Amino acid sequence: MVAAHAALVTLPLLEVRGHPERRPQLVWGVVLAAASALRVWSIGTLGDSWNARAAVPQNVVPVTRGPYRYIRHPNYVAVILEFAAVPLIAGAWRSALILSLLNAAVLTDRIAAEERLLGASPAYRAAFAGKARFIPGVL
Repeated sequence: MVAAHAALVTLPLLEVRGHPERRPQLVWGVVLAAASALRVWSIGTLGDSWNARAAVPQNVVPVTRGPYRYIRHPNYVAVILEFAAVPLIAGAWRSALILSLLNAAVLTDRIAAEERLLGASPAYRAAFAGKARFIPGVL
């Protein structure tokens, strides 16, 4: 995960280096701003429950307010959007594709592990039964 985030800030720069004709794509700046706002909202809603590791206390009290009212993993939605938007702002579409695939591989394992840990809690299972992971009412 650390390598993927390091690549996020270096690979797009390498791709666009020497291509001054590429202009910033402002729509992707808006997507990045929205993703950052979603990340802040998600982490702020979790408060002291947020951690960088997938650590779940035995007495977990599921957070069902804020963006968690709509989906199970809003912070990961923000990460997915960031991995696409950062390179695309600079027109680095190859980097966006490669980094998004790398990010998908990393997040697939991480989300599965996190859901196994959270799924051990009856309170979590009850609170999030039938709630979409990423897109309300869809996924």
